[in-house]
Amino acid sequence: MHLVSHDLLECALLDGVRVERRPARRRDGTVVDGLHNTWILLDNPSQLNSYTTGMVKSVILAFRAASNDRRCVAVVFTAVGDRAFCTGGNTKEYAEYYAGRPEEYAQYMRLFNDMVTGILTCDKPVICRVNGMRVGGGQEIGMACDYSIAADTARFGQAGPRHGSAPDGGSTDFLPLYVGVEQAMYSCTACELWSAHKAHRLGLLTSIVPVLRDGDGAWVPNPLVWTDGSVDDWGRLRHGEPKTGTDLDAGKAILRRCTADLTLLDAEVDALAGKLLDTFPGCLTKTIGSIRAHKRAHWDKNREANRAWLALNMMTEANAGFRAFNDGGKARDGVREIDFGALRVRLAEGEPWTEDLIRSVGPAGMRSGQ
Repeated sequence: MHLVSHDLLECALLDGVRVERRPARRRDGTVVDGLHNTWILLDNPSQLNSYTTGMVKSVILAFRAASNDRRCVAVVFTAVGDRAFCTGGNTKEYAEYYAGRPEEYAQYMRLFNDMVTGILTCDKPVICRVNGMRVGGGQEIGMACDYSIAADTARFGQAGPRHGSAPDGGSTDFLPLYVGVEQAMYSCTACELWSAHKAHRLGLLTSIVPVLRDGDGAWVPNPLVWTDGSVDDWGRLRHGEPKTGTDLDAGKAILRRCTADLTLLDAEVDALAGKLLDTFPGCLTKTIGSIRAHKRAHWDKNREANRAWLALNMMTEANAGFRAFNDGGKARDGVREIDFGALRVRLAEGEPWTEDLIRSVGPAGMRSGQ
């Protein structure tokens, strides 16, 4: 029987994104001939899998194709390497092209919004395989997925308010649903990264697995955070909190003796996909859609207003913040943030946003124009 294709474009046009069809397996591990899981991988590891404009378009096409794929059981959204799932938008592109160009950034944000919506409307369950850092926009596209299975060395969080943006690409919509308003408020404003253990404890993740092995091949939990469920001197749970002092030094020494191995991460993803395979597909899709509706209610309500604000912000704080991050890394001191105190003082004195203001509060690399 001839089946009509509903794809807009073929995914052979992908830029910076890989698509792989991997065998679908039952719970017992046996392969089901004629079915597969579609892996969509961000492929920009040298820049921590940050997405360029071309990559955003590629992800949209890849999700659309996977959604239409009659033989696809589940989509696995992940990235190449073991350092990062995604750290958000490509700051080099932001700084060198979009900064100061709100009309251009508005068009870019239309694509970004379509990417998030494409994940939220995919007709297949979507598993985020978190192989490393999931920060900024990477956190947002990760939370748009239905499940998140993470390496226990991964870190999660927002960076927008420290780099000239607001986490309005999904985090202000989704994060309160996962972890509650109080924790979401702190994460989005303080911009401190959470360990995978803490993210799992707070309800952000489906599961976490170790990905480090020592010289004897034994699996080692993340040695840089507390994983013993103990409490600190104030009676607060330490599980997932970062180690400090000599404990941190000892953890770093263990880390240097380990190698990364994502075998258990892949096995955990396959196991979840196998559980999803053993369901009625129509009932599964309807259930997922009903639960996604809680995310979509916030996303659909806010995305257009957020897009407009984020575009206009490219004239002021984003103009300063993204350029500071990009240009500051070129200086010897490596400082990649503006002088926030100096900026606040000058704004309080009524100084308008100008190129002189942006450069004067920026790091050395930005002021020198290196």
